[in-house]
Amino acid sequence: MSTSGDFKLHRLGTIMEPQPGNPQEVEGVLNPAATRGPDGNLYLFPRLVAKGNYSRIGIARVRFNEAGDPTGVKRLGIALEPEVDYEMRPDGGGGCEDPRVTFIEPLKRYIMSYTAFSPRGPRIALAASEDLLHWKRLGLAKFAPANGVDFDEVDDKDASFFPVAIPNPSGHPELALLHRPLFPGTRPEETACLDVQRDCDIDRESIWISYSPVGLRETAGGVGPAGFQQFTSHHRLATPVSPWERLKIGAGTPPILTRHGWLILYHGVNEVEESKSSEHHLCYSAGVMLLSKEHPQVILYRSAQPVLTPLLPQERQGTIANVVFPTGIDRRDDLGTPDRFDIYYGMADNRIGAARLDLPEHLP
Repeated sequence: MSTSGDFKLHRLGTIMEPQPGNPQEVEGVLNPAATRGPDGNLYLFPRLVAKGNYSRIGIARVRFNEAGDPTGVKRLGIALEPEVDYEMRPDGGGGCEDPRVTFIEPLKRYIMSYTAFSPRGPRIALAASEDLLHWKRLGLAKFAPANGVDFDEVDDKDASFFPVAIPNPSGHPELALLHRPLFPGTRPEETACLDVQRDCDIDRESIWISYSPVGLRETAGGVGPAGFQQFTSHHRLATPVSPWERLKIGAGTPPILTRHGWLILYHGVNEVEESKSSEHHLCYSAGVMLLSKEHPQVILYRSAQPVLTPLLPQERQGTIANVVFPTGIDRRDDLGTPDRFDIYYGMADNRIGAARLDLPEHLP
């Protein structure tokens, strides 16, 4: 069990790992989206990694035991695989990676935000579905420039939507997207070697929130490739403040409304010294953030210590060591326990684990 203040998180176990003999998963299954389908079942959308870091997004239905805890999955196929130019690389590689899925109520659709990996670098791509089994690409998310920065030309990852329209900085209800721009010179691999006491560049190592008018552009054939209008009103939501997230933070699970406000699990990166050598390695941990229901740009609570750190062998050893990476969340209304949230997370970029987070009576 891991704790942060009054937030308690219990590991439930490994629920998905690479299938022996399956070439689509030879380098790992990780970082799944999670959402309830129209049939009430819980579906995961894991990143499936083939040889050469070639990534697809799969579909799996979660299995539960009599106590209601997740124990495994049934694979159902592929949701997306690299097909269009912004997902492909000239060497034959490509990637549809690290999805998040949200049912956006004003649109009456599931919207998947995922990382598309092309020669331009990682970019946020979008897809839509009405049943979770059939997906239509909406193209790359488009961002308005701000403060001299052309956001469309900046690498970006870890995007997820709020499920309802929320007030933008001017007070108008709009769709809101959390994301993490990767500005040059701010990657953990580049900053880990710098002095421990260095100041954070608060404009560049952070979780951002951007807004777009409600609605999708329709064409004669349905939703067109530029489904969403441009995202604007960019706002830095949160930047690294605690030692466990010194190098970088990024959004994890999509926002989900609780009685305390909007809950997200996010990841932070620090460097750790291995006991057997003087080498320093990156460590990905997870924390809790709660945002105001009425004004989500206001942070009500944030973990001073992580709620989940790499402890198990499956979290410390894998494709990339020392990684827990939360991406999926499921409120257990089906069990009559709305204060219980199951978290689905990547384990060392190789497997998928589940953990239980119980909401405290009062915010710490």
